[in-house]
Amino acid sequence: MGLELYLDLLSQPCRAVYIFAKKNGIPFKLCITEVLKGQLLSKEFFQINRLQKVPVLKDGDFILTESSAILIYLSSKYQTADHWYPSDLRARARVHEYLGWHADCIRGTFGVPLWTQVIAPLIGAHVPEEKVERNRTAMDRVLQQLEDKFLEAQAFLTGQQPVAVGYDLFEGRPRLAAWRERVEAFLGSELFQETHGPILNILEQAVNQQVPKPPAEVHPCMLLRISRIP
Repeated sequence: MGLELYLDLLSQPCRAVYIFAKKNGIPFKLCITEVLKGQLLSKEFFQINRLQKVPVLKDGDFILTESSAILIYLSSKYQTADHWYPSDLRARARVHEYLGWHADCIRGTFGVPLWTQVIAPLIGAHVPEEKVERNRTAMDRVLQQLEDKFLEAQAFLTGQQPVAVGYDLFEGRPRLAAWRERVEAFLGSELFQETHGPILNILEQAVNQQVPKPPAEVHPCMLLRISRIP
């Protein structure tokens, strides 16, 4: 049985895994698992991942969760170019350093607007303005850390070649915008647009109030996530 990837491209970790597999020509079956349709709560998906989260990799009878672990597994199994996951100990440690920081700071901070701008209105939840403002402040702080600590004067985050990480759009920060353009050029605009199309479309649909409401059974999980916004 071939490699299967359970992904929802609204999710940044899923986009990172999808981009990596596609860019490196790794053959896989794409199993779309849509969060807004409640598919994470299905009995079928529970058999795949009891944590009820995406992304998930299924390679025969081997199942792996967490995007960082999946990226490392793919780079090792398919022996991708060394710049993705370097063989040099210190260079590899830098990749681990960033991935750990990314999961804690980028994901925990930049995932909030999807919940406040798209999901909360769909299920009738209210997010206090002070939380929204705190998140804006946190995003500014994290972007500054990304620029000063990880990008510095390099072409890419951990050196002169791209590594297996996801990224978002940047406004008002020319160094980060130039970095994003270099990454997009490396990936190719077709793959970039293909991967980011769903998230860009849903933000536009949300503005026009065209996003279908999630089924009622997923509202409690969504409300719990929204309540945890700091």
